[in-house]
Amino acid sequence: MSRAPIDVTIPDLSGKRAMVTGASDGMGLRMAVRLAAAGAEVIMPVRNERKGEAAVATIHSSVPGASVSLRSLDLSSLASVAALGDGLRAEGRPIHLLINNAGVMRPPTRLTTADGFEVQFGTNHLGHVALVAHLLPLLRAGRARVTSQVSVAARRGSINWDDLNWERSYDVMRAYSQSKIAFGLFGLELQRRSETYGWGITSNISHPGIAPTNLLASRPELGRGEDASQLRMIRAMSARGILLGTVETAMLPALMAATDPAAKPGVLYGPSGPGGLGGRPGEQRMYPPLRSVQEAGRVWEVSERLTGTTFAAGAAA
Repeated sequence: MSRAPIDVTIPDLSGKRAMVTGASDGMGLRMAVRLAAAGAEVIMPVRNERKGEAAVATIHSSVPGASVSLRSLDLSSLASVAALGDGLRAEGRPIHLLINNAGVMRPPTRLTTADGFEVQFGTNHLGHVALVAHLLPLLRAGRARVTSQVSVAARRGSINWDDLNWERSYDVMRAYSQSKIAFGLFGLELQRRSETYGWGITSNISHPGIAPTNLLASRPELGRGEDASQLRMIRAMSARGILLGTVETAMLPALMAATDPAAKPGVLYGPSGPGGLGGRPGEQRMYPPLRSVQEAGRVWEVSERLTGTTFAAGAAA
């Protein structure tokens, strides 16, 4: 089945410094290519240096003369996040655009991060919270737009406040949903606190719908030696244009949210097709689990405590 072209227009980003997590492959790499083509200097924090170097080569082959650099980052380690923050603050250069895109999904068994957190909650949510906290002075200096990637899994479910770390009754999909709900609530609360305290940051959230991305691909570090069976079905449906998006269209809501001058703060962007699974990017109705201001404030405070970070220090910079 042929598809009508779906794309977004990215404005000139010359002179802007942009960072994309999870940019060594998949959607993140495609976002980095588009941002570099628009003139941005792109920072790619990666866990695997070899994959990162291959990604840089891909960008240079698509965008000769692109300004792109690698940094080391393992979002499942708060020490790694802090080291990246220390290094970038030492450089002292503003960051104008941050897309929090990296994530993990559905390990075959319950795994924990270097700091003892359930791996999805620790990587998808807490690692990114700590990253934003460490980068806050640079984001403020750049009057940055921060776009945080959630998931259709955030449209239902809740925060398991009685067992945040899923130590007593592990459910891999509920834990994944929790990680994305918590991260969405954080992204929305970041906008509210920026408005309250005059940080000058704008924050919104996005989701890619469903597409054959690398989230369910073979990930030996997660104990998954081959692609998940669901990924094969998603690939087949995507290739036939049945409801779902492609990797190329799945990245567009985040790019729209992060770069479109008309994109709104405190808003969810995603595919506009049936069920939000695929289609053209646009503003979406906020998922019910993301609507509570009180829940967002609670997530913020708990996340500061669990990560050992405080936004007050960066706010005073």
